[in-house]
Amino acid sequence: MFKVQLGLTAFFMSLNLFAHGISEEAKNAMISGGYLNYVWLGAEHMVTGYDHLLFLFGVIFFLRGFKDIFKFISVFTLGHSITLILATFIGISANYWLVDAVIAVSVIYKGFDNNEGFQEYFGLKRSPNLLWMVFIFGLIHGFGLSTRLQQLPLGEKGSEMLVRIISFNVGVEFGQIFALAIMLLIITQLRKHHMFQRLSRVFNGAIMVAGFMLLLMQLHGYLHTSNPDEFGFGEDNHIHHHLDMENKKTEQYQHDNL
Repeated sequence: MFKVQLGLTAFFMSLNLFAHGISEEAKNAMISGGYLNYVWLGAEHMVTGYDHLLFLFGVIFFLRGFKDIFKFISVFTLGHSITLILATFIGISANYWLVDAVIAVSVIYKGFDNNEGFQEYFGLKRSPNLLWMVFIFGLIHGFGLSTRLQQLPLGEKGSEMLVRIISFNVGVEFGQIFALAIMLLIITQLRKHHMFQRLSRVFNGAIMVAGFMLLLMQLHGYLHTSNPDEFGFGEDNHIHHHLDMENKKTEQYQHDNL
C-alpha cells in the first residue's frame, strides 16, 4: 500500500513539475529563436496539457458526425484564442494555479454532463447549452495558456509581440489537431465494443476523478505559492521538501521491512 501511495505521490509531483511554468531552456530558446519556436512551444504546450486534453476528450466523447465535431471544436478554439491573444497582449494575468483550478472544474463538469448528472441529480430535462459552455470554458482555457505565455520574453508591445503571441496560438491549434486525431481513433475503437454504453459511464467517471485530482493539485500548489511561510519553507523549496519527505518515508519503510 505504501508503494502505491508513494507511486501516486511521485506521479502527481511529476505532473506538477511538468505542467506549471515554462523551463529556463524554453525561455532562453525564445530569446534567440524566431517565430517558429513559439509555434513549436504552443504545440508542445497543448499536447502535454493533460487538463486541456481531458476536457476535449469529454467534449467529443459522444459526438459522431464531422459537422458536430467541427462545430464544437471551432467554438472551443474561438474561445481560447480570444483570451490567449488579448489577455497576453494587454497584459492581463492571474495566479495560474487558480486559473488551472477552474480548468480542472471544467474537466469535472464535462464528465458529469456526459454521465447525465444534471438529469439524475438535479432533475433537469436538459443540461445547460453545451455549445455555450464549451465557449465559456474555452475562454478560461485560453486564459490559462496566456498565463504561461506571459512567462516568455515577448518584448515590447507592438506588431512583433503580437506576431509572437499569434505564433504561439497557431502552435496550440496544431497541437490540438494532433491530439484530437488520436482521441478520435481511441473513441472510434471504443464505439466498436458491444459494451460501449456501459463503458462510457466508467470512462466519464474516470474523467471526473481525474478532474478532482487536478483540482486538488492546483489548490495545493496555490496554497504553497501564496503562503509559503505558513508551511515552513519557501516556494522554491516546495518540491524539494516533498521529495525529502518521501525519501525519508522510503528509508523508514525499507528499515521496517528488513
